Amino acid sequence: MSRDRYVDFLRAWAIVLVVLGHWLITALLHGSDGELTAPELLASVPWTQWLTLLFQIMPLFFLAGGHAAAGSWARTRSAGGTATGWVGRRAVRLLLPTALYSGLVLLAVGVCSTVGVDPGTLALVGWAMAMQFWFLPVYLLLSALTPILHAAHRRWGLAVPVAMGAVALIADTVVLTAHAPRVGLLNYVLVWGVAYQLGFCWRDGLLTGRRTLLPTVLTAGGGLAFALLVELGPFPLSLILVTGQTPSNTNPPSAAMLSWAAAQVGACLLAAPVLRRLLERERVWRVVRPVGGVSMTLYLWHMLPVLVAAAAFYLTGLAPEPALGSAAWWALRVPWLLVLGLVLVAVVSALRSWEGALVKWYERIRPDAGPYRPWLLWPGLAGCTTALSHLATHGFTDDGRFPVLPALGLAVGVALVLLHRRRERRLPEPEKYAAAPGPCGGEVSFSGAEFGIGEK
Repeated sequence: MSRDRYVDFLRAWAIVLVVLGHWLITALLHGSDGELTAPELLASVPWTQWLTLLFQIMPLFFLAGGHAAAGSWARTRSAGGTATGWVGRRAVRLLLPTALYSGLVLLAVGVCSTVGVDPGTLALVGWAMAMQFWFLPVYLLLSALTPILHAAHRRWGLAVPVAMGAVALIADTVVLTAHAPRVGLLNYVLVWGVAYQLGFCWRDGLLTGRRTLLPTVLTAGGGLAFALLVELGPFPLSLILVTGQTPSNTNPPSAAMLSWAAAQVGACLLAAPVLRRLLERERVWRVVRPVGGVSMTLYLWHMLPVLVAAAAFYLTGLAPEPALGSAAWWALRVPWLLVLGLVLVAVVSALRSWEGALVKWYERIRPDAGPYRPWLLWPGLAGCTTALSHLATHGFTDDGRFPVLPALGLAVGVALVLLHRRRERRLPEPEKYAAAPGPCGGEVSFSGAEFGIGEK
């Protein structure tokens, strides 16, 4: 099956919007007491919640991820590979850069705790550096379930995402009526899983074609359902968590989020023919491809420039501080975004050699022989998922203290995943970026493959 540049574009576009969205709504305030605070723009300036309709792009992450995973798993099956081997390779691609990021951040947290940094400041920084982590345990779970989900797709097709959506609606109803928040945890897998499963359907042509109206139905039906659920139902407009809003559309993902995901998937499919023609132009593709090549690095590290800018301009008093949401404040968003972009480019450039060294280290220490140990993979994934979920909820500090148990759980989990397999005959690998390779080579790569970029 030929490479679909549009799938790569969706991932690159989603990364850019996630980064820009987080940067845009991040506000800093240097108080008279010298303390740095981060007022919540979406709560302080309510009209900005409309912006979340543009920047909540995660459904496309999961749609394209499902499309890529379906191709990767199909190739593995045809080559005689196992589900455990495939899940393990996908997990390693995700967890190696995550372990590097988490290790460096935890090291910094430990040093700051030792030298007596204010716990409140440390808690704020720890939260900022972990705010994007919610995605990782969900994606790990869906990757681990892919062989099962794809088997269901091959048998029942579109009925699978429809059934998942129906169960998600039931779970959301139970959360709202019975006040059972634990039931809502199912929707992290079900709601985002609908978009992931639709990626399978998209790859197999079940959503497109001259005779199908499904893209139009998804766009119109999802958009209308979202409008009704917000206007007449109990759900807020914001598609990002806002302090004090109950219920939330993201914690857990709600019926309104499911509707928006359907509308976004439909709009993506409707736009595909035009954008595919545009992406055939090499000048356009040369812009898109490098972003995919550093996608995981961008996603993990994009809040570090905010901390750098805070220390350089706000703690020193160099940055002007107009009223939050005023015209002057919005005008200053332009240099703010430019500065953060320049810092992120420098960070990504510096990390390329670190990531490359990490992969070379893994290739060197990975067992060349010995028994295959698939039983190590599943507890390793469970440990990583639990630890990452805790970090996503509480940040890299527990009320300003070093998070001993989550750090230990992540370290042990990653170690088990890395040690679960010996060196094997290589299965067919996805096409890599020849002109703009990722920071690493070899079987394990951070060049977008951890999110499925570049896979057929």
